[in-house]
Amino acid sequence: MNGIEVLKDLAGRAAEVAGSLRDVPAERLNAHPGHDNSIAWLLWHAAREIDVQVAQLSGEQQEWTRGGWAEKLGVDRGADAMGYGDSPDQTRALVVNDANALVDHLEAVTAAHVAYLDTLTDADLDHVVDENWEPPVTRGARLVSVSEDALQHVGQASYLAGMKDSAFE
Repeated sequence: MNGIEVLKDLAGRAAEVAGSLRDVPAERLNAHPGHDNSIAWLLWHAAREIDVQVAQLSGEQQEWTRGGWAEKLGVDRGADAMGYGDSPDQTRALVVNDANALVDHLEAVTAAHVAYLDTLTDADLDHVVDENWEPPVTRGARLVSVSEDALQHVGQASYLAGMKDSAFE
């Protein structure tokens, strides 16, 4: 197995896990367990951070725009919003009432992510894409980071989905 194949496998994992969240009711999607992040925000953020960062790497249009996801989800925070640096009020203001649409969005950005990976060779992974860090960030490191962040947030959403109702505000 080469590096690209490993990254493709990793890229698909967040959407696989999120598939179990399709039937989460709207009330639970938008509930807060003594914290600002809801399941809806966590799934939205996981998809948006993949979409924004992969579009930056690939030079392609974001799935957010191409797929009309702002309208489908009822969330219009701008094409570059992905949740990093959100205030508690911004996080709590994100409300989505359709778990299926959130998972569909994550699946769409995952498909774009995998399609981008299909354009790369292992040699492309060594290319520096961000010199604002020490050491500079390579394409491979960025792609691992994108998938790892999405997996963490989808895992958090899965955990919240399994909590008892009494854990939520």
